[in-house]
Amino acid sequence: MKYLDEFSDPDLARSLLRQIHAATTRPWALMEVCGGQTHSIIRHGIDQLLPDGVEMIHGPGCPVCVTPLSVIDKALAIAARPGVIFCSFGDMLRVPGSGRDLFEVRSAGADVRVVYSPLDALGIARDNPDREVVFFGIGFETTAPANALTVHQARRLGIRNFSLLVSHVLVPPAISAIMESPRCRVQGFLAAGHVCSVMGTSEYPSLSQKYGVPIVVTGFEPLDVLEGIRQAIVQLEQGRHETRNAYPRAVPETGNPVARQMLADVFEVTDRAWRGIGTIPGSGWRLTDRYRDFDAEHRFDVTGVHAAESALCRSGEVLQGLIKPHECAAFGRVCTPRQPLGATMVSSEGACAAYYTYRRVAG
Repeated sequence: MKYLDEFSDPDLARSLLRQIHAATTRPWALMEVCGGQTHSIIRHGIDQLLPDGVEMIHGPGCPVCVTPLSVIDKALAIAARPGVIFCSFGDMLRVPGSGRDLFEVRSAGADVRVVYSPLDALGIARDNPDREVVFFGIGFETTAPANALTVHQARRLGIRNFSLLVSHVLVPPAISAIMESPRCRVQGFLAAGHVCSVMGTSEYPSLSQKYGVPIVVTGFEPLDVLEGIRQAIVQLEQGRHETRNAYPRAVPETGNPVARQMLADVFEVTDRAWRGIGTIPGSGWRLTDRYRDFDAEHRFDVTGVHAAESALCRSGEVLQGLIKPHECAAFGRVCTPRQPLGATMVSSEGACAAYYTYRRVAG
């Protein structure tokens, strides 16, 4: 199948690995931003095939994982209210809040539904005019256009019983926060190709220059990841720090102008809390004043919810690349995909889930 088999070719993979080994003369630490890249790296053992001293640090690029506990608790509070139909993608239903998850709320009688698109939720709202329908809108720049379009459609069609619980986060401010952490060890980044397919690459060169790190926009198949690593290491070895696009089949320099225009109309930049990391200035989106009536957080007055993380869970350190999942004492013992303590274990893109799924108990 095009873009699957040909980007998993073992002969080409060996060729790229030979080039990486030939180019490497010293240790380097690279961070892959996206959880999809993390799963590809762990599933195919890419990190174990790299030269000694080249470390892949798993970044915070899993949208489920970085959704803060307080937002999960807001979702639980809204979903439990009478007259509400709460809609979400399936991967959010098992993410634990302070005391329960959306599955448990549903088992207690709440109307919680799995949908495959926010437009599905809008259709439910149209068909149930006497009910309040809420869609849980989380994720990076990748998922935001569909959510923006849905709110735009709700306003245009006059569907007033629809609202969006928003927890969108942005990648470039997260890169800044990682680089400015006193514990940062990252020397180069593999940027998330699907984010750049929407937003383009224009925000990254200034980050490369400011922090002196190469940023290579990368896809998710094994050869994509290896080529991203190769380009990053070549730059590091040559003392360069530039932004390069190693995913041109999906990422144009300007991204998707239509999607970006829709985002600019519906959302505005705001400070946003990241689970396990804290608040990063200017790192998220919220609905603009024009669409504020569709903001579930304000419609249901859940703005004051605060929550505390499990004392056993170290997912915050995993998300910042400070530890590997297996270095957490709870990993695989009291924290498993069936009974997760944190979102990095329950999410299909979480680093802890990747290590558990592929039986990785060492770095």
